[in-house]
Amino acid sequence: MTAPPAVGLGVTLSVLAESETASAAQVVPSSPVGDHTSIEDVLAFARRCDVVTFDHEHVPPEVIAAVQDAGVRVEPSPDALLHAQDKLVMRRRLTALGIPCPDWAHVTSRADLEAFGRRVGWPLVLKTPRGGYDGKGVRVVTGLDDARDWLEAVEAVEAAGAGGTDGEHGTTMADGLLAEAMVGFTRELAVLVARSPSGQAAVWPVVETVQTDGICTEVLAPAPDLDPELASRASESALRIAGELGVTGVMAVELFETRDGDGRPAYLVNELAMRPHNSGHWTIDGSVTSQFEQHLRAVLDLPLGSTRSRARWTVMGNVLGGDYPELYATYRHLMARDPAMKFHLYGKDVRPGRKIGHVDVSGDDLDDLRARARHACDYLQGVITE
Repeated sequence: MTAPPAVGLGVTLSVLAESETASAAQVVPSSPVGDHTSIEDVLAFARRCDVVTFDHEHVPPEVIAAVQDAGVRVEPSPDALLHAQDKLVMRRRLTALGIPCPDWAHVTSRADLEAFGRRVGWPLVLKTPRGGYDGKGVRVVTGLDDARDWLEAVEAVEAAGAGGTDGEHGTTMADGLLAEAMVGFTRELAVLVARSPSGQAAVWPVVETVQTDGICTEVLAPAPDLDPELASRASESALRIAGELGVTGVMAVELFETRDGDGRPAYLVNELAMRPHNSGHWTIDGSVTSQFEQHLRAVLDLPLGSTRSRARWTVMGNVLGGDYPELYATYRHLMARDPAMKFHLYGKDVRPGRKIGHVDVSGDDLDDLRARARHACDYLQGVITE
């Protein structure tokens, strides 16, 4: 999705693809195949680039450091990106900055988890510090037994010590686990910001994200009925985080909307993502500048574009894989049914529950837009057939 704005900006885009049939390789002419965890592969790729950036957070820090040591610009920097790669690092830094977060603890043993449970009450949310996405690496635990396997994995990693790491969990649990108090939130929100190396920053309207089984299935832009003061405070916090961490490029700040002790609207920061993010896909059609164009502008230190919305409302619906391995007939039908809807399919193999695309629809009637987006996603997935 970065390819179209790259063409418009006259930027030559190159992608390190996992295979010749990868989604990016289908649309970007320069897509050498390599392993993002291999220093050798990434260095060979990076030496052909003026600047290197990311579309996910799973590139190991030592690989990124090697690219930077080779004299290639890396945006965001390894120091900034670490706060999106490691949830414990993120929690420590945001807490030090005074950013509202859920109550949390670093857990390396049963005793740690038990003590935290006594302090904040059960159930708890337990997370692997690294490697989680779309609900993976996150578990709600009602007691120690629910966390037995993860705690044993942490012990195995610690026992390996300098002699090695547990093959399955050595990366995701190298520093233990993150435990968080269960948050009684009213809904989930997200703030998308962009920042350039020269310090220019821009923020899009706060959006509401709707999750189903840990996967974002719908985004409403802007978030309906959001308290203006809360929107302002959340946006200011997102901009401050980007500045304090030295972020370059697009960053998503995922939030819980809550209530404070006096019943007033409040928020807690859930997670960070330093890349174009699912919560910002609506910007392709609903904003003057999409998150993908803005990311390119930011990492190249070009002036940032307007983040103004093009319509009163934009609804994004995520298309998940289902019963139709061949999508041509289904989206052809939907294009005829709803000519104002925009379709973005990713060229991925269809698997049940896998994100394979999204739809955007904009207008003045939010309920109508939501119904149209849901119908399209359900039809593409095979949940409905008419």
